[in-house]
Amino acid sequence: MLSKSSIKYIQSLQQKKFREEHRSFIAEGPKVVAELLAENTFSCRGVYATESFLDPAILSSIPYHEVSEIELERISGLKTPNKVLAVFEMRDTLLPVASGNLTLVLDDVQDPGNVGTLIRIADWFGIKNIVCSEATADIYNPKVVQSSMASLARVNVIYTDIVQWLIDQKGIKKYAAALQGRSLKEVGSIEEGIIIIGNESGGIKPEIMELADEKIIIRGMGKAESLNAAVAAGIILYAITS
Repeated sequence: MLSKSSIKYIQSLQQKKFREEHRSFIAEGPKVVAELLAENTFSCRGVYATESFLDPAILSSIPYHEVSEIELERISGLKTPNKVLAVFEMRDTLLPVASGNLTLVLDDVQDPGNVGTLIRIADWFGIKNIVCSEATADIYNPKVVQSSMASLARVNVIYTDIVQWLIDQKGIKKYAAALQGRSLKEVGSIEEGIIIIGNESGGIKPEIMELADEKIIIRGMGKAESLNAAVAAGIILYAITS
């Protein structure tokens, strides 16, 4: 049976200030938890499950707690808890070097679902680094963790002053997703560069747009005003890596 202090601690990790205080975050569901444990990028502080769902050999080195469905409901952030919740330690990250690689930059992308999907898209296309503005949604937000589907363990995501970071990346071409500019077909394949994705409603801030060497657009055929940030990133990465 879980103690009141354990329940309170796990519940607190739904909030960013407590995640930062404890340097911990939660993941839920058999698939996400199993993949994060298998990647071993994040140290696991505890697994809480209604039934054993992993090989005992894996669980032998992890604090494992069998809980009732009622207890799982109390600590879960999901409307319908899914068998298991795990607490992981955050990892330290370093500012990436953009030379020789494709790097994704997120300028105030605030929807957690979008950020999680962007991490998953980056993982799919082999993008190892995402650089985020400080106002971008927290990658340890439970919604980001769920939507990233364990890609969080394979992509290095850091938060910094992206204006200064972009200025520091001398000699690396910077491409901004915009509503006007060159089409993806004209840009062609890219092996090195920085792809900037803007805020869902406001787009890329003017001071960041000024640092872009080239504006690129996804030409549409309908009347939609714009594309979802994650959808746009997926189309761009497919086009430039094909």
